[in-house]
Amino acid sequence: MKIIKVKDYKELSETAARLILEKVRANPQLVLGLATGGTPEGMYEQLVTDHRTAGTSYQQITTFNLDEYAGLPREDRNSYYTYMRQQLFDHIDIPEENVHLPNGETEDLQAECRHYEQLIKEAGDVDLQILGIGGNGHIGFNEPGTSFDSVTHVVTLDESTREANARYFSSLDEVPTHAVTMGIQTIMRAKEIVLLVSGESKADAIVRLLTEEANESFPASALLTHPNVTLIVDEEALKKVDQIKTN
Repeated sequence: MKIIKVKDYKELSETAARLILEKVRANPQLVLGLATGGTPEGMYEQLVTDHRTAGTSYQQITTFNLDEYAGLPREDRNSYYTYMRQQLFDHIDIPEENVHLPNGETEDLQAECRHYEQLIKEAGDVDLQILGIGGNGHIGFNEPGTSFDSVTHVVTLDESTREANARYFSSLDEVPTHAVTMGIQTIMRAKEIVLLVSGESKADAIVRLLTEEANESFPASALLTHPNVTLIVDEEALKKVDQIKTN
């Protein structure tokens, strides 16, 4: 795992965006795996600014999002479909047909999981996957105990995950209890992975990631076995780690 230590969230966002832009310019047909939540927002802002000023094109880029809530209409302000439109897709030139998110509205979620997994495989798997990490170590919505062999599946959200996401809803009761997520095996098939971690609230998770061995009780630890992972982490998230080699 390559570790890039940055000063703060602003530098993290700029560093992640530069990395993505280098890959997009080098391979205009890149397959990008995208994440939602608070951590990538600054990165997306940087990508939008670059598109407006430098004109980087996404006409041939294909994207797959990690996950989507089950039961929320796509038009709901808290759906990840709406999040991605607001944060990125409405502001760049990516064709609608190149954008993929799980459909959380469907009545047959199991069939949707199989369909989404097949779409990813047909695209040749993800070239560059962006990840965040939950306080309990989840990646995507893969909660502690998820098999490292898991592919796209329906998950019951951990209470700590729902509580962490409640800030986006009017109340905890409104937070969905289930989601569709890429599995850990699906994520690990990506050719390259970039993990973004910012803030003191993620400090305990970073300590576990950097000091423990791979274990299904801490889903992000699967990344320790991937051959091409870059961790971009700021000082606040690293504050509980005494010694670490950085690049």
